[in-house]
Amino acid sequence: MKIKHELKYKDINCQARTGILHTPKGSFETPMFMPVGTQATVKMLTPEELNKCGSAIVLSNTYHLWLRPGEDIVKEAGGLHKFMNYNGPILTDSGGFQVFSLAQPKDIKEDGVYFKSHIDGSSLFLSPEKAIEIQNKLGADIIMSFDECPPFPSTYEYMKESIERTIRWAIRGKKAHNNIKQSLFGIVQGGAFEDLRKHSALETVKLDFDGYSIGGVSVGEDKDTMYKMIDYAIPYLPEDKPRYLMGVGDPIDIIEGVIRGVDMFDCVLPTRIARHGSAFTKKGRINLKNSQYKTNWTPIEENCECYTCQNYTKGYIRHLITAGETLGGRLISIHNIRFLIKLTEELRQKIKEGQLLEFKKEFKKEYMGGDD
Repeated sequence: MKIKHELKYKDINCQARTGILHTPKGSFETPMFMPVGTQATVKMLTPEELNKCGSAIVLSNTYHLWLRPGEDIVKEAGGLHKFMNYNGPILTDSGGFQVFSLAQPKDIKEDGVYFKSHIDGSSLFLSPEKAIEIQNKLGADIIMSFDECPPFPSTYEYMKESIERTIRWAIRGKKAHNNIKQSLFGIVQGGAFEDLRKHSALETVKLDFDGYSIGGVSVGEDKDTMYKMIDYAIPYLPEDKPRYLMGVGDPIDIIEGVIRGVDMFDCVLPTRIARHGSAFTKKGRINLKNSQYKTNWTPIEENCECYTCQNYTKGYIRHLITAGETLGGRLISIHNIRFLIKLTEELRQKIKEGQLLEFKKEFKKEYMGGDD
């Protein structure tokens, strides 16, 4: 079966909604946060630990798995699920973001993108067809179209040319898609230009994908611009299919996205900042490297039910981080992932109660000392 998004509740005061995403690997509530396992692993966490955090979908990356170990090896292992021992649904992105960070504008052609490997500098070429072929072999439940993720800011002329090419690539990728068990998402681009976001959304929806992603956000723009990018696209996306905001994992940004009608989020942020000693709390981020935590024998967050907070103190975790012990990053990663997943659980409940905007106001006030 392919995925199906069943809408359940809509907040009467905004565009937020809850639903159930039915996948071949089970059914899960939305809105949801999806941990990122770039190279078929969420850094330093086991699948069992992810399950205890309440994780549903996990992401992997086409570009990185194409280079190491190779899509044919993953297929030989039985596909990504068996390869990484994850029994829940998996989403693979197309690799476009990584490719365009390595390519020059002159290397972006109609047939695809020419660039150098970040591993050994060898010449590589990735086309819409090749990106789909790799993902078909990897065997994730949800796969992504190959698109260009233009830098911010970009000129109107460049962005217009880029989205037209991305639409043509989406057509080619959809034609190449031959794994009937996988759901394929289209990606809406357009930068900060309202008419281009609308055009990209309308043309992408015409292709009748299984879900739709809003791309080109969190690439250097300010927060208000990011939220406008979402606003420019959402009205033109079908209500009965999932909406995925790519690469967004800041708690406030997740809340703002949910208010605007987004169902799915992903980001490397919770594990990346954890490796540097930073943890999410309801009162904002804290850096456990700071000396104030040296003799602090309380958990990262009071009343947090995650494994880390139930068993370890700030003082001990600070010792691990400052001593260079990887367990410190692991413990904070567990907490940070659970924090974002718990946040989406709370958001779902507030949508059902019609209290989301009030929740945002109180959360924002506590998290960053701000208000609307």
